[in-house]
Amino acid sequence: MRFEDVQRILMVGSGTMGRQAGWQFATHGYDVVLYDVSDRALREAEATLDDLARDFTGSGLLTEAEASEARARIQVEGDAAKAAREASLVSESVLENLELKRRVFARFHDLCPPETIFTTNTSSLLPSKIARSTGRPGRFCAFHFHQPVWESNVVDIMPHPGTDPEVVTLLHHLAVRIDQVPIVLGKESSGYAFNAMLDGVLSAAMQLRAEGIATVEDVDRAWMGVTKMPIGPFGVLDLVGIDLAHDVVTQKTNWAAFLPRLRRLRNLLIAKVDAGELGIKSGKGFYEYPEPAYQRPDFVAGPRGDQDDA
Repeated sequence: MRFEDVQRILMVGSGTMGRQAGWQFATHGYDVVLYDVSDRALREAEATLDDLARDFTGSGLLTEAEASEARARIQVEGDAAKAAREASLVSESVLENLELKRRVFARFHDLCPPETIFTTNTSSLLPSKIARSTGRPGRFCAFHFHQPVWESNVVDIMPHPGTDPEVVTLLHHLAVRIDQVPIVLGKESSGYAFNAMLDGVLSAAMQLRAEGIATVEDVDRAWMGVTKMPIGPFGVLDLVGIDLAHDVVTQKTNWAAFLPRLRRLRNLLIAKVDAGELGIKSGKGFYEYPEPAYQRPDFVAGPRGDQDDA
């Protein structure tokens, strides 16, 4: 398949990343099918896409006509066979579970045209662990977005040893076409480039909280105060999704059960997941939304207490 032949994008999984990446493709002229097994998820996705169209118009990023056209290019579908029909490229964003991803790709291998390229948006799994299940390992590669997709503007391209080099080249061209900076990794590495660096920061932040060394707010104040960034590690966890962070840490504890620190991090996250506090998408995580405390002008300064004028 040539880059020019990519016309129809199938997003498998209509969660945050599926919606955002799907919108990015649609605003750059691609037809998009957003598939999910959950009718509720699809309804929520449609509402989110409508909001995005209004937000992009209101902020001046798109004209009303451009936003309307982009929205019209996206259809939601709960029938896998219909969703797979004429798909040029599959972008998978289901839960961060290896066996689930393997089942999903095996199913769509039977449904998609033989020339369809398969990609995974996994945050931490190696594509070589999934490749055989796709039924087309040479046409399979990790193609990983960061959120918000239209602001982060970076996509990781991570082939496994059996990925056809022409697929990597095609994905590189595709990334540029949708205004993303392609980061092509020379070999497989869990976490890609940015996530590998971010993992160290988030793990350290969670460790400070889990071990009672610092509060959520003080960890974020320390980070934001020194780096002058508008968000701290726990705000980032809310943005990414605490459930996703939990899944990633759980993957680590499966092979590193001997590390008690990882268990403490997992316990910190699972308490939030069990309470349904998943971050921005649920309205509450380590902070409450839509107006989290870290966005207040006086957040970094923190509580000052009583001060004498003397």
